[in-house]
Amino acid sequence: MTLAIFDLDNTLLGGDSDHAWGEFLVDRQWVDAEEHRQRNDEFYRQYQQGGLDIDAYLRFALGPIAGHRVEELQPLHNDFMANYIAPMRLPKAEQLIEHHRAQGDTLMIITATNRFVTEPIARAMGIQIMLASEAEVVDGRYTGNSEDI
Repeated sequence: MTLAIFDLDNTLLGGDSDHAWGEFLVDRQWVDAEEHRQRNDEFYRQYQQGGLDIDAYLRFALGPIAGHRVEELQPLHNDFMANYIAPMRLPKAEQLIEHHRAQGDTLMIITATNRFVTEPIARAMGIQIMLASEAEVVDGRYTGNSEDI
């Protein structure tokens, strides 16, 4: 069996899903626009420079979903997928995935981006196996924290 491992952001997607999620939240007025955009951009710069504090970033990224039930966020996620992720999908990446699938390879995505953002993307690409940062859920609600693995 051959395992084909893919990165997600700026590899299978023509952009960064984590940063796009922050922009989406600003555009949908879920967060304070000026503060959130400034912090989102700063974290993205840190990421690009190789100095991201992943724990601080995850607290920031998961904070807006804290207190919400998993299922109540589905319409928001559908909107995000249709309007932010669909335009980032790359035909060459889709072809590469299909090439590996046709060969019978096992497909996997590994990403530091949290599973809340990335799981629907992987599912839309037909990839079931993923290693991602995990959002903590207690009693069916997101806590805003990441799980310790």
